[in-house]
Amino acid sequence: MRAADLTTAVVLIAGGLLVIWDSLRIGIGWGTDGPKSGFFPFWLGVLMIGACIAIAAQAIRRADRTPFVRREAIAPVLKVLLPATAFVLSTHWIGLYVATTLYMASYMRWIGRHSWLSVVVVSVTVSFVTFFVFELWFLVPMPKGPLETSLGY
Repeated sequence: MRAADLTTAVVLIAGGLLVIWDSLRIGIGWGTDGPKSGFFPFWLGVLMIGACIAIAAQAIRRADRTPFVRREAIAPVLKVLLPATAFVLSTHWIGLYVATTLYMASYMRWIGRHSWLSVVVVSVTVSFVTFFVFELWFLVPMPKGPLETSLGY
């Protein structure tokens, strides 16, 4: 467990340093119309690094040498990790909304063992709500696939 905590802390510190570096590039000060683009990411990066240093210090003080994942816990971890990985990878080719629908449907049915009616209603509704919120209300373009392209988005 100690090695996993230290590894995670080091990786996240590297991510925090990257955020701080990029925030400095785009400006962290205060402009005439408010904070510059890098203001909030800079402070989030600072907080992230501070939290990671605290986690690393706790891990160093702790003498716990138990493994991060026991052998019998690997299967449940993979049941969560593999669909999530497939979701991230498939988003690039089939778009966020279709990938979200498939991910939620497969996760609800496979892990949660919910009824097909619940699976279809929840997975399709969440994707539609996400589409309306990001694409239509906030005008934030999200990754799209062939389905959205065929519908004109």
